[in-house]
Amino acid sequence: MNDSPPEETRPASAPATSGFDLNRPTIISLLYLTSFITGVTGIVGVVLAYVWRGESGAEWEASHYAYLIRTFWIGLIGGVVGAILMLVLIGMLVILAVCVLVIVRSVLSLINAQKQQPMPNPDSWLI
Repeated sequence: MNDSPPEETRPASAPATSGFDLNRPTIISLLYLTSFITGVTGIVGVVLAYVWRGESGAEWEASHYAYLIRTFWIGLIGGVVGAILMLVLIGMLVILAVCVLVIVRSVLSLINAQKQQPMPNPDSWLI
């Protein structure tokens, strides 16, 4: 005798999903991360952030736009300061620190965007 319940009474399993949501903040974060390879996608990302910030969307996205716009400006200003400081030989360390900060901020935004949660402190200049 078979002790398992008939198929009609078994609970249905949830449909399998890929688990990756390609929402707008995710797109911007990915553009920032690929800018370390291509160089220009960061500019595309900040333009999209400014454009999409003005459109109505989910409430959690607004904090991501502010956070990602600030991330771009941190990267740009830090890169310029690092380039100037190359004259006194500490510019490379500044550029490296700014690169790490931009990568960490982009990844944090990417993780929170996948969870569809707002950024905890979008006005921060650090992490």
